[in-house]
Amino acid sequence: MSEHHVELAQDVVKMAVAEGASAAECVVAEGWEFSVIVRMRAVERLKEAGSKGVGLRVLLGQRSASAYTSDWSREGLRELVRRALEAARFTSEDSAAGLPDPEELGCVDQDLGLFSPDVLQLSVDEKIAWARRAEEAALAYDSRIANSEGAEFTSHTGVHAFANSLGFAAGYRTSSVGLSVMPVAREGDSMERDYWYDNKRKLSALESPEEIGKRAAERAVRRLHPRKVKTERVPVVFEARVARSLISHLFEAINGEAVYKQASFLAGRLGQRVASTAVTVVDDATLPGLLGSAPFDDEGVRTRRTVVIEQGVLTSYLLNSYTARKLGLKTTGNANRGLAGNPGVGHGNLFVLPGQHSPDDIIRSVERGLLITELIGFGVNIVTGDYSRGAAGYWIEKGELAYPVSGVTVSGNLKDILMAIEAVGNDLEFRTSVACPTLLVGAMMVAGR
Repeated sequence: MSEHHVELAQDVVKMAVAEGASAAECVVAEGWEFSVIVRMRAVERLKEAGSKGVGLRVLLGQRSASAYTSDWSREGLRELVRRALEAARFTSEDSAAGLPDPEELGCVDQDLGLFSPDVLQLSVDEKIAWARRAEEAALAYDSRIANSEGAEFTSHTGVHAFANSLGFAAGYRTSSVGLSVMPVAREGDSMERDYWYDNKRKLSALESPEEIGKRAAERAVRRLHPRKVKTERVPVVFEARVARSLISHLFEAINGEAVYKQASFLAGRLGQRVASTAVTVVDDATLPGLLGSAPFDDEGVRTRRTVVIEQGVLTSYLLNSYTARKLGLKTTGNANRGLAGNPGVGHGNLFVLPGQHSPDDIIRSVERGLLITELIGFGVNIVTGDYSRGAAGYWIEKGELAYPVSGVTVSGNLKDILMAIEAVGNDLEFRTSVACPTLLVGAMMVAGR
């Protein structure tokens, strides 16, 4: 962590208070990112970029406003303070506006493993080589891998610092690397694509390029010659890679902003059963080495483990200080913001606790149904819970994968889908900050031919 970034945030807060702000908070961010796409063994695109910024939010009583700048000179920071204060004078008063309660402020007292020097040590040639190796492994897997939409290697390192006028000041360094590949399989008049990927905080934890390429190619080949199925209501298995999308939709519904605006199908449901007893959902930003971890949120509140759904019962929303006040609750340490604007609500590592069943066991339990490996489109209404998305995957007959399926739509309502989860897999993996094992939903409408 750079002490300079923390000191800069503190200085900006002091400037704002000296100029008349009744309260202020400042975030300082600086980062460096790299990405390369290799397609058919040639470098198609390479990008290196650095960015830095200072974001300031000020309060004049219960009027608030924000501004940001990339000019770190003394004059640039004075102008930042002037613009924020001027904007605040024109905003309306909001009884819920304000900084967090002082007792909520603090940092997780352990090393969360958010930065790894091995990311900085990679040369450009080595980064390109990772992408080449992944694509080469995919192309070599099967003669039916006829093309590639590319392999991409990404890396990022950064510094995040925060200070407010309540005396909180802290910062941390971050790093991440990612690798993905999307091969195209072709046989006769059938052409299908699929992908595999991984993201980690440190290079040494990243899945090997050869494994990523092989798994992507294997998935693409398996999808050749898909069929359509007739429209009917059947059990549906969500593969772990796509099951996480259900948890992303759930986050939208437990987001305090949606809840206080009554724009969520889970508004007013605290303490009620909203899912199967097999389902426990946790948000935890204190897990070392994961992409959603941080020692404090974007208001300086100590992060924590929050059980959102416990054995089917909704036990908590995810809240920042503002949404907590609107709902008469306490912040859960989930403030999230960029350089500009008021803090929103984000998640840490949001996941479903794994169950006892292997994915194979779950599939074997289905007499007739659909395994979903890809979801298409965004037909989800968080206000009502209505759910309808295009899908592809494999038809299940007597507990076996019978043939690939495409061109179908799965539909229902998230309220019913959550309640109908009959089995949770034991295959929880964190490749992003949202993770979910394989899920079996007892019945959904599958619309085909």
